[in-house]
Amino acid sequence: MTWLVALLLAAGVLLVASPWLWPHTDRPRSGRRSPLDPLGELLARAGLSTVNPIVLLAVMLLLAVVGAAITIVLVPVVALAPVAAAGAAALPITALRTRSAARRRALRQVWPDVVDHLVSGIRAGLGLPEAIGALTEAAPDEVRGAFREFRREFARTARFGESLDGLKSSLADPIADRIIETVRMAREVGGTELPSVLRALAQYLRSDAAVRAEVDARQSWVRNAARLGVAAPWLVLLLLGTRPEASAAYNSTGGAVLVLVGLGVTLVAYRLMIALGRLPEEGRWFR
Repeated sequence: MTWLVALLLAAGVLLVASPWLWPHTDRPRSGRRSPLDPLGELLARAGLSTVNPIVLLAVMLLLAVVGAAITIVLVPVVALAPVAAAGAAALPITALRTRSAARRRALRQVWPDVVDHLVSGIRAGLGLPEAIGALTEAAPDEVRGAFREFRREFARTARFGESLDGLKSSLADPIADRIIETVRMAREVGGTELPSVLRALAQYLRSDAAVRAEVDARQSWVRNAARLGVAAPWLVLLLLGTRPEASAAYNSTGGAVLVLVGLGVTLVAYRLMIALGRLPEEGRWFR
């Protein structure tokens, strides 16, 4: 128990000191990717771009330690400790992916309206910065904050390109990337076809959202079956582990190997089921 208290205390001190140990910077990203970049991208897709990936990593470590300790106390099977640690550490990632998917579905429904409002502003004679800034009042609630930040940044710097980059980073959505790059190109090369292009894009986005919603509803049973298939055997194993004779069997070398092999098979089967039920998502090609 002493080592557990020490680990929890160390994790708490690490979380408190993290703003000074790893301060947030706005330096441009170099060509080399950091190992923490995937976590940062996941946080951005979930709408938490201001959270440092180091904090997420520390929370995952803390949950892993707590999950392993609770499992050892309740179920005296040593081989289950790494399984519980892995499951507890994956909880934040699962929650962020769920939040990211929900956010992307919500944004997919509002982008056609955003494009319509943008076209209305352009046809009313507003400049591109003013038309985008006007979305602060006209756009749906899900994206107003990002456009409000764009208007504030453009008013402060008067740099349209950099303000668009900040808007794109804040929204962290592939459809938003396409809209923003279309507007950027119209700003740089000029032309009168921007309203027509945006109207065609809005029509495509509406039809794509309708098709995706229908297919996603049909595929939801695959994802639910995968989650149930992962949880059920481990819940049974936890119940069996509370019995002395079962815990003695699983604490042997053969029992530990069986648990670890079962963990590997579970992970592979879960990934296969999720891959079968996943719809292909559009990548962010204009970051």
